[in-house]
Amino acid sequence: MIKRQQIKDLLKSTDFNTEVTVMGWVRTFRNNQFIALNDGSCMGNIQVVVDFNNTPENLLKRITTGAAIKATGTLIESLGKGQTVEIKATKVEILGDSDPEKFPLQPKKHSLEFLREIAHLRFRTNTFNAVFKVRHALSFAIHQFYNERGFVYMHTPVITASDAEGAGEMFKVTTLDFENTPRTEDGKVDFSEDFFGRATNLTVSGQLEGELAAMAFGHIYTFGPTFRAENSNTTRHLAEFWMIEPEVAFADLENNMELAEDMMKYVISYAKENCKEELEFLNNRLAEEEKQKPQNERSEFTLLEKLDFCLANDFQRLTYTEAIDILKSSKPNQKKQFKYLIDSWGADLQSEHERYLVEKHFKRPVILTDYPKDIKSFYMRLNDDGKTVAAMDILFPGIGEMIGGSQREERMDVLKQRMDEMSVPQEELWWYLDTRRFGSAPHAGFGLGFERLVLFVTGMTNIRDVIAFPRFPKSAEF
Repeated sequence: MIKRQQIKDLLKSTDFNTEVTVMGWVRTFRNNQFIALNDGSCMGNIQVVVDFNNTPENLLKRITTGAAIKATGTLIESLGKGQTVEIKATKVEILGDSDPEKFPLQPKKHSLEFLREIAHLRFRTNTFNAVFKVRHALSFAIHQFYNERGFVYMHTPVITASDAEGAGEMFKVTTLDFENTPRTEDGKVDFSEDFFGRATNLTVSGQLEGELAAMAFGHIYTFGPTFRAENSNTTRHLAEFWMIEPEVAFADLENNMELAEDMMKYVISYAKENCKEELEFLNNRLAEEEKQKPQNERSEFTLLEKLDFCLANDFQRLTYTEAIDILKSSKPNQKKQFKYLIDSWGADLQSEHERYLVEKHFKRPVILTDYPKDIKSFYMRLNDDGKTVAAMDILFPGIGEMIGGSQREERMDVLKQRMDEMSVPQEELWWYLDTRRFGSAPHAGFGLGFERLVLFVTGMTNIRDVIAFPRFPKSAEF
């Protein structure tokens, strides 16, 4: 059995002059004497001091950046600057060599673009140690939030025959032979000969199945991977990402907004409380990045101030119609500084409009409600005006839309009419319509793209840096 102490515990220890054993990866080795060792348990390294006079030369040559080692020695109080403890080694053993000529993570500053090319190794940097520790904390906080409120965690299908969003940008799943694809008489692919006997895709959302479960358990949530075959090469889009989707029976739009605001504040608070070291590092990293920008492009908030900003303020609530009026008369719109000018009701708001409302006009997170029905999905509840739906989007600084949701349409006749208007085939969603046939009830839910949440809390600027192995057009490496 392997016995070792974690570096995070030793860095806090005052139990000096005791024998300890650590295992980790060499960050640096100076003067044939000082090893900076990291085992992934924390951001910090522990210094291991080697007696180079009594250590074989061939062993010293193998202590290189990236090598895995085991060090046994005495924990002593450090006289060195910036550290409280160090290990005076009595024995050093190489567990895994690392060729310094080939190891790409040398002790210098690397660009995020370069690190994406070696995503399998970037976890070993301080930046990605911090990012993925925060991601872990946020994931745990999501589950804890819903568990404390009695929600049932549902695993909805990854392979599905339905398109919840009606967008059509989906990845097909098939076992058919591409070299000899069976065809129908009219030349179309004959999916009746496929594994499932019909056309299937990777899911874009677990919402529709989530609604079915909410109609039995009262309140449920999903947290799983979703897929969009959208040919988008932006800093905000991925082809594979994770979604949190609660669905609540006997709830309206107001309940939905309260749940979403409570959840966002809970998980941000949890990360702040449990990732202090990581967030401090990311805060400093972002501050350095901001210094490189022209003055007029710099954020007025540090990362930690931005998180506090969201915790300290109640989210501003207003209708889409009110937002359009604000945007139409805004300075950037009047001076034609928006890329997409707002000139009439019915426009689909872009990220620049959403960020203006949050960062310039209200200076707090914003919940927009009651969007035009023509720019929203078929399942959103039609309002009494016949023009808008009981939808909501939550907008955050630096990101724009963070959450999208709605009260769901529980009235069978209205739902069928909306499906016809939007060319959603009723026969394919017979099971979804059954929830309106048998004991229909008001219900609501929303979707949160998990990577956007991680992006916001870490202050990273590209969504490809907050998921371990990003999937995007022309890239499925690792």
